[in-house]
Amino acid sequence: MPMSEYYQGIRGKVGSELLMMPSVAAVVRNKEDEILFIRKPGESLWGLPAGAIEPGERPGRTLRREVYEETGLMVHPTSILGVFGGAKYRYEYSNGNQVEYTVIVFECSIIRGTLRAIDGEIEEFKFFKENELPEIAILYPREIFIKDREKTATIFE
Repeated sequence: MPMSEYYQGIRGKVGSELLMMPSVAAVVRNKEDEILFIRKPGESLWGLPAGAIEPGERPGRTLRREVYEETGLMVHPTSILGVFGGAKYRYEYSNGNQVEYTVIVFECSIIRGTLRAIDGEIEEFKFFKENELPEIAILYPREIFIKDREKTATIFE
């Protein structure tokens, strides 16, 4: 879905200046344990299915909504892989809008669905092996993509 009315209202007031944005992202694996990445039109870098949390919306609900809108897949969040924020998670969109994400990254299992862009925002989908990940726009720690890593602690950065 394009930018929500809530974020459009804020952008109308601050223009393209930096916005702090609470968000979620999904590490979605297929049966071969490959990880789903998406690429938007006009961009060369890949990303995880992700999106902004709307006012009053629970993070788990945001995750399910965003993954479905971007990929056509219905998913179930199984764990939190990490919570990330700070200057390292700043991003400037092609239109000049600047954001700094505080993002909760969830591991997800696929319930059902067929890969397709419901919202029309995604140009390409591809599953990658965890040792052959693409160049990504937001530099999450590589550890979150390792399936069999020791999960005694969630990563906070």
